[in-house]
Formats: sequence, C-alpha cells, structure tokens
Amino acid sequence: MKPTHSESSQENAKEAQSGLAPWSVAELPAPPIAKGMKFLGIIGPGAIILGTSIGSGEWLLGPAAFVKYGMSLLWVTSVAAFLQTVLNTELIRYTLYTGEPALVGFMRTKPHATFWACFYSFLYFLQVGWPALAGAAAGAIYYLFSGELAGAAHASTVYWIGAGAFIACVLILLSGRHIEHTLEVLNWVLVIVILGGLTLLCLFFASGPRWVEAGFGFFGFSVPTGRFSFFPPGADWFLIGAFAAYSAAGGVVNLTLSNWARDKGFGMGQVVGFIPAAIGGQAIPLAHTGITFRITPESLTRWRGWWRIVQIDQWGVFFIGALLGMALPAILYTSFLQAGEDIRGLAVATALADAMSAQSGPVIGFLVALMGVWMLFKSQLDILEGTVRAVTDILWTGSERVRRWAGGEVRLVYYSVLAAVVTWGLIALGLAQPIILLQLGANVAGLVFVISAPHILYVNMKFLPKELQPPLWRRVALVVMAVFYGFFVYLWLMGGLVPDTSKGFLFLLLAR
Repeated sequence: MKPTHSESSQENAKEAQSGLAPWSVAELPAPPIAKGMKFLGIIGPGAIILGTSIGSGEWLLGPAAFVKYGMSLLWVTSVAAFLQTVLNTELIRYTLYTGEPALVGFMRTKPHATFWACFYSFLYFLQVGWPALAGAAAGAIYYLFSGELAGAAHASTVYWIGAGAFIACVLILLSGRHIEHTLEVLNWVLVIVILGGLTLLCLFFASGPRWVEAGFGFFGFSVPTGRFSFFPPGADWFLIGAFAAYSAAGGVVNLTLSNWARDKGFGMGQVVGFIPAAIGGQAIPLAHTGITFRITPESLTRWRGWWRIVQIDQWGVFFIGALLGMALPAILYTSFLQAGEDIRGLAVATALADAMSAQSGPVIGFLVALMGVWMLFKSQLDILEGTVRAVTDILWTGSERVRRWAGGEVRLVYYSVLAAVVTWGLIALGLAQPIILLQLGANVAGLVFVISAPHILYVNMKFLPKELQPPLWRRVALVVMAVFYGFFVYLWLMGGLVPDTSKGFLFLLLAR
C-alpha cells in the first residue's frame, strides 16, 4: 500500500510543529510468526544492546566497583536493568508506530528540531566519542602477546594497538549487506559464548558462598557484614555513578536501540527502509520522515503481535542477560582479587586474567584475557556504529540540504559521519587512560537518562494514539528512572550527599 499523507491537519500540526515533515500513512505489516529457536531470527536488537553492555559496565566498571566495595552493589544493577528495560520498550514503542528512531521523535518536540538535533548529537559525542573500549582492549591484547600487565611505560604501545582495534571496527562496518544484521549475528555469538563461558568459569573456580553473596547482593544485602549495605562508606562517587549508568546498557546506547529496531524491520520499520553497508550492500531507499498506520481492529491485532516480540526481545534477552552479565564477572573477580583493591589503570581489562593465571595456570589466564579482548572490541564496534547511525538519522531526517548533497544515498552520509567520528576518536584515544575516559562517558550516560526518560514519555503521550500509549505503571517507571539517575548524577557532581569540594567533579572542574 502506497503511503499517503495524513488527512488530519491536526495530527500533521502535532508532528510537524518543530520543523520536520509530517508523517505519511500506510498499513502496519503483519508480525512474523515463529516458534522455538526460529524466534531468535525475529528478535535481535536486545542481543545487540546486551552485547554492547557486557563489554563496558559488566567487564570493567562493575568489577572495579565490586572488588573495591563488595557485591552488595548488585542492587544497583537490579534497579538499573529493570528501569532501562522499561525505557527500551518505550523507545521501541515509538518506532513501531512511526518507523522513526526515538531520536527523531525527540526532534519533533519544541522548541525546534535543530535544537534537539544539536543537543543529542552533543550528548552522543560527550558520552561515547571517546574510544575507551578500544583502548581497554589494547591493554588486554598487549597482555596476550607479552604475558605482562600494561603499565605507564607501555602507554605508547597500548595507544597504537588501540588505534588499530578502532580501525578494525571501521573495516567491519564497511562490509556485509545489512549493518544491523551484521551486528546482530556478532552479538548473538558474543552473548551465547561469553555468558556460557563465564558460567563455566564460575562453576569451576568460584565457591558456593560467592554465588550466595551475589544472589543476596541483588537486594543490597552484604553477606560478609551481615547487613544491608546500599552505599559503601567513603565511596568514590565518580566510579559508583559510572557503574550505575553502565549497569545493563547506558545512556545513548539505549537510545540507539530504536535505530536498530527500525533497521531490523520492527513494525513500521519494515516500510521506511534501512541503512545498508558500503561494500556488499545495495542502495536501499530510507524515508526521511515517519510512516504511521490507522487504528483499526486489524492493525491493533498486528500491533499486539509486534509488542509481544518487543517484550521477548527486551525482557527475555536484555533484562535477564544484563543481570547475568553483571553477576558472573562479579563472582569471578571477587573470587580471585583482593577485596578493597583498586584495579583501574591500563591493565584493568586483564586484572582477572593475570590473577587467574597465577592461581590456575597460564592457559586459563590466556583464555580469560582473550575473552576480554573479544568483549571489549565487540562493544567498541557496537558503540561506534550506534553513534554514527544516530547522527546519520538526525542529519537525514532534519536536513533537506544533507539529503540533496547525498543525492538520496544515505550511505554517503553514514560513512562521512563515520570518517569524522574515527578521526576524532584517534585523537581522543591519546588524551587519558581508557578507564578514565570510560568513567567520564558513563557518568554522562546517567545524565542522558535523566533527560531522555521523561522526554520519551512526553513523546509517546503526545504523538501516539490513545490506544498505543503506555499504561500508568510505565509512566511512573520513567519518572522514577529520571529521579534514580538524577540522584547518582548529583552524587558524582557534588562528591556525596553533602557537597565536598575535594571530591565533587563539578568543584574539581571549576578549580581548573
């Protein structure tokens, strides 16, 4: 059915009030029907975002926090995973109805599309413009080939290895036909192999009490002390805030989920097209504005089918995987590293591998280091692609001049943005240690949640038909999410509940 412009001038006024073109109308495609293992081919965005999160929060920031303060901090992961899953499904809700990424929905609100385009593009670069994961992976690669932990004397070598890993990400994004499908396949492999491998390592090398401690930790109870311990005394709030934001996914990574859902063909995403790869991909038309559907008994039945797929993708894959992805490394790290140790540094990605090598043999250490390399590299690939994809969608939707310049070929915009991001990334990689860049980006992610949770609530309540709007409990959850992450943003900016000029990031920044 050929899309037609909406007959309702009132609806057009709603979606076009910030300067973007109005939606067209077409029929909602029927959701695919599959059972058993075939369902894995239907879902996919949940695996991408889960694979992305495992390499940053779960392998680096989480372990750094657990080793230093204990596994009672897993309660943060419980809350974060729940709230982020609600956010994710609400982001995809908008995409199911319009075929547009949620970022475009943000651009359809006042004051103007250009304002929100610049604002969220800035947040993307501020959070993930630093290739911290490539740098962390470089430390692990150095360990694989040298057998020693990277230190300050190896900073130059680690930089060039990180730069090479970053360029390798680009080469992968140049290949294939459908970029989202390439990421999906790689992340299914990562999720299955890594979570399976971590489970086996925990079963072989972690004691029963460690499992019990992790289980109670999800509720904030500290087994070693025998009491609830939600916030450790004298905490490094810059680390805790980063850990809270990157428990599960984090900030703009969550926002990019709806872009992947569009390219996967969820809902009206089947109608608008997708971004193909440069090599091996055919030119695919990508609509620069959304296409919605009329509310009918048949379309509502199809909607419920799509919504069921989204629920399984997010609650069945992302939510459960996020809990396991944080708990399993926590069990391993706290089993082999001394409590209270600060493992942050160039060798943060290989602290566990080195400890396991000393206690269980070099083969085990090598395999764990190799696992770390794969997780970190894969997460860097996802984050790089997500950043470029989001900025491309912003430019493609918001600028007719850009569409004319590209001659209707979205790949030209995508790979131009990629070139700019990679150029900056190679510079940023040398500015500070990867773990510092990662903590900075993760804390910005918390700020992104404070803004984006109420923003998507506003968008879905304003633009979606009443029949498709989120129920009350979801609205409350989004408000709670903004408050939850706002609390952590306050802590790391102020240095604690009581402002501390010696620890608060804001005070340290102003003192420079």
